[in-house]
Amino acid sequence: MEIKIDSDFEEYKKVFLKENSIHNLISKNDEKYLYEKHIYDSLGIKLFFEKYNITEGKVLDIGCGGGFPCVPVAIEYPNFHLTGIDSIRKKINSVISIRDSLKLTNLDLICDRVENIKNRKFDIILSRAVADLAKISGYALPLLSDGGYFVAYKSKKALEEIEGAKNILKRYNAKVEDIIEYTLPTEEVYERYLIVIKGAGNEKF
Repeated sequence: MEIKIDSDFEEYKKVFLKENSIHNLISKNDEKYLYEKHIYDSLGIKLFFEKYNITEGKVLDIGCGGGFPCVPVAIEYPNFHLTGIDSIRKKINSVISIRDSLKLTNLDLICDRVENIKNRKFDIILSRAVADLAKISGYALPLLSDGGYFVAYKSKKALEEIEGAKNILKRYNAKVEDIIEYTLPTEEVYERYLIVIKGAGNEKF
């Protein structure tokens, strides 16, 4: 996967690093690998969008933290409407500041626990580095539109987590549709996986 880093991401880097200096959204050591470990990884979702020919939709990012993946995805995909949710007010306020500085009109932020969201459905739900697949699936699948997709960013324990999530997937009549592999552009090999889970119901896309 190749990611073009254009002027939008250069501006994002400046804004993010300024916010990070105040609120420590990622470690100082990770600042050196902002593109490789955070932006590039967040945009791994491009592999899913392109493979499934998805060009728009309502997207929820569960546990968005410092804005990954929702901010890079909002920059890269203006046709998507994204909602990022996190229960930590400091992080949400930081992402709001980043969003407003970048004028990202397709990104909303919510400070709350995801289980408190009621009467809303999303075409695509994302989660990166939040919880094991069984737990996060229990939060995501009730919020998924009929035929929508839940895509979990995972590391090398992905297959183990899929095994542990079988009961919760069965409960919601969902299934693992695909496992998309990629590696980060670092000297050390970081294997990453997108676990693509298809929700129940009619075809959405």
